[in-house]
Amino acid sequence: MFIPVGDAPNPPRPFIAWVNWTILALNVAIYCFISLPLSFEGVDPRDPTFQQYVHTISDTLPSTVTLREIVDSTSAYDLFVFAHGYKSGAPSWLDLFFSLFLHGGFLHLFGNMLFLWIYGDNVEYRLGRWGYLLTYLLTGVIATLIFSVFAGASLLPLVGASGAISGILGLYFLLFPRNRVKVFVALFPFFFDVIYLPARWVLGFFVVVDNVLPFVIGAESNVAYGAHLGGFIAGLGVAWMGERWAWRWPWSEPHWRPGQAMPDPLDTPAKTSEEGGVSGLRRALQQGDKTRALKLLTQMNRADIAGLTPGECVSLSRDLKDAGHPIAATRLLHFCISSRPTSPGLAEVYLALGLMRLEQGQPTAAYQYLLSVLDHDPDPLTAARARQALGQIDHSRWRA
Repeated sequence: MFIPVGDAPNPPRPFIAWVNWTILALNVAIYCFISLPLSFEGVDPRDPTFQQYVHTISDTLPSTVTLREIVDSTSAYDLFVFAHGYKSGAPSWLDLFFSLFLHGGFLHLFGNMLFLWIYGDNVEYRLGRWGYLLTYLLTGVIATLIFSVFAGASLLPLVGASGAISGILGLYFLLFPRNRVKVFVALFPFFFDVIYLPARWVLGFFVVVDNVLPFVIGAESNVAYGAHLGGFIAGLGVAWMGERWAWRWPWSEPHWRPGQAMPDPLDTPAKTSEEGGVSGLRRALQQGDKTRALKLLTQMNRADIAGLTPGECVSLSRDLKDAGHPIAATRLLHFCISSRPTSPGLAEVYLALGLMRLEQGQPTAAYQYLLSVLDHDPDPLTAARARQALGQIDHSRWRA
């Protein structure tokens, strides 16, 4: 048995993940004040909702089951879920959102809230209050709609926060690759202990073993594997887009990505005698002409930019950031990593990303990049700067 019970590092105090706690409390409150009381109430066989419910589930029941047995095994909460859970055969926007806060039982609720408690606070700290709330709801909706694709015209309801929480796990997987998860391991009767495992190992196990394999083999279960996978993929997509845009609105600065020309913000006409391309850019860097270097950069194609050294990328990203283009600066550094994955000097690129995140008040994100510096054979000065930056993150205020 493997049960995650915590992660590290977490956001520094005094940050409190109010949105995450509110979502968690709302789920628990709905269970305690709606789900649990209705679970102990019986049903009236003459209730039209019950009759519709029996008609819907009749194909899934053995032919020997009697009406009395169905009545005895059905609770008022079953009918409540049937009425308010999301049904792909009878879609409703109200049910789509309300179903995210209903659960099939205590274990369903407990598992979902445990994962939300462990992983949600880091993601909320990274995205901000409103960003986290909107992302939670968005990935939950996407997960449910993907479930609808596989469910077809079924009138069996889907309930639970699993899709939304899977979205948060997808964000965590991409944004916090260096975090560790505290896992309680019970291999009866040989081994009982709490160990720390890389976060991606734990989340990968959850995705592959608990969802992908059952989904592929078509395991018979009440678990909506398609919704889980859809939510996780949606979370990955949100995290990928967020990193590309440095978690800023796209319209907050001129749009640019490596290899795409951007209008010259100074609108300065180019001189016919000016040297262009990589050689012209390098000459501009040597001469300290930042304006000309950035102008040439935004006119280069991807192949030319891929030929820049990590040190040149770092220098240009610093100039882009100082010129008011943090999204472009982040994109350039990420492009440098993806286009030269084995290039010497990548430690400098990871250091630049870490320092940039630290300046933005995101120590949990900076932590990921700064540790990566030490994995890429840094020179003594780069390693010292990474350790100094890690030292600026007050680990004594971080909750493990």
